[in-house]
Amino acid sequence: FPAFPPMVGYALTSTFRSVAPPRGGDAYGSIGAQLDAFAAIPGPPVIVFQDLDEPCASATFGEVMCSTYKRFGAQGLITSGTGRDLAQVEGLGFPAFTNGAIAAHGYCHIIHINVPITVGGMIIYPGDLLHGDLNGVTTIPHEIATEVPQVCREIATAEAIILDYLKQADVTVSGFNAARKDCGDAISKLGKKLRKE
Repeated sequence: FPAFPPMVGYALTSTFRSVAPPRGGDAYGSIGAQLDAFAAIPGPPVIVFQDLDEPCASATFGEVMCSTYKRFGAQGLITSGTGRDLAQVEGLGFPAFTNGAIAAHGYCHIIHINVPITVGGMIIYPGDLLHGDLNGVTTIPHEIATEVPQVCREIATAEAIILDYLKQADVTVSGFNAARKDCGDAISKLGKKLRKE
């Protein structure tokens, strides 16, 4: 939902499957177990699912699950799988990052909770700090989390060198190249400063 503000929280990871009924005797998680696990998360949780089915067989989430997660304090949901009830989830104001939409409801079951998973090419560990917005989702190492806002401002200031140049009435390739060099120098200087800290 691109209009939503950024989502920030700590990963509560789970694996999910829905292509076939669960096998008897296997140990499975549940939404209740996920909610119980919120207490071990170092801050507001973000639910993160790895859908183990290839291709996705049915929706990882819908309105009821997202309503439940939101009511218990989750900041959003990320899945490598698909979702449904997207209009209702959007109406909740609950950020959901998904691989697509599907109406199917299948044999949904949560398999493991708080295990390392892979979503969107990222390995996500339980408790990882996550940021999601209209550009996607990323992890933020805990040790640099307090520095990120200031560094983002400094990068935006460096990029403004090029953007401000492009807003001028008369632009040239040589002027653009000079602005690009100045931007690169500013970012390089910032990188050196960060590596010293």
